Amino acid sequence: MRAALIGMGAVGGRIAHILAADPVFTSVTVVHRDPKRVADQIAAWSGPFELRQGGPGDPVDADVTITAVPSGARRAVRAALERGSHAVCAVDDPAEVRALLGLDARARSRGLTVAVGTTMAPGLSCVLAARLRSEFDRVEEIHVASLGTGGPACARRHHSALTGVALDWLEGEWHRRPGGSGRELVWFPEPVGGADCYRASLSDPLLLVPAFPGCRRITSRLEATRRDRVTAWLPMLRSPHPEGLVGALRVEMRGWIGARTDTRILGAATAPAVVAATVSATTARWIATGRIGQPGASGLAELVSEPGAFLHELADAGVTLSAFQGADYDRAPTAGGTAGPSAPASP
Repeated sequence: MRAALIGMGAVGGRIAHILAADPVFTSVTVVHRDPKRVADQIAAWSGPFELRQGGPGDPVDADVTITAVPSGARRAVRAALERGSHAVCAVDDPAEVRALLGLDARARSRGLTVAVGTTMAPGLSCVLAARLRSEFDRVEEIHVASLGTGGPACARRHHSALTGVALDWLEGEWHRRPGGSGRELVWFPEPVGGADCYRASLSDPLLLVPAFPGCRRITSRLEATRRDRVTAWLPMLRSPHPEGLVGALRVEMRGWIGARTDTRILGAATAPAVVAATVSATTARWIATGRIGQPGASGLAELVSEPGAFLHELADAGVTLSAFQGADYDRAPTAGGTAGPSAPASP
């Protein structure tokens, strides 16, 4: 199988490295506007690489196309579909996610899969939610919280997300909330621990709502400090770090098990760029090997039919997963409320 990668930032570079070592892919074509900037980086790796000059909308012959660019993902996917290629999209911007979901009919008509939002949140958050679903007879609520950023583009988007409009799903309707509101103390897996999280312009509800019909409430929150909330309205005063090294994710699900209500929580504590690259590369491999064959554009909560096996592969690749233990949730706390200590999860 042939793979094409568009974007060589903190996430894209890691994806390329993973794909080149994967025997499923016989060739990996890296597309970059300025190949000279990444030529030395690729030359240091072993693998079936080909470096080509181009942008997101330029056609590339491949069986699976992975996009890891801050903008232009829709153009890249349209071009991939025209060439008969599946697509994996490591994007988390709500505008980009909506645009990609709008390609659903086009992908279905060609029998191709477009995996939307293959980052930490959304992405891993969707797979964790799919894994938790098997433990409930009926899912009532899903609450996602995340901490950390991948590369500079991700840091800039998260910086502005606190000033955007947050979407909460409640009783079958979308509710618009101001970003930076709804402070919650959320406990992430160790070594991160507790952190204040707020509503923000995030994509998780856009992908989880269609995957969980009948779910009453779906929310997402982002970790931020008081300074983040104040400066979110201003341009970034200094350049972001080349890669965010501290990251965490928490997915809380509430629902019915028989005649009683219960709450289950899974999380992860790994650098966001590592998570996004591993999720994207694993998704590409599953598509290439036929383990994901559903045509259309959707998130991983709909596409991954074996979330336990998917999570096992992520864990083997170094993504640390945890399960929260120790609290009785018969009286359900507010979203992201306190919980006991985390322990390594068994996907």
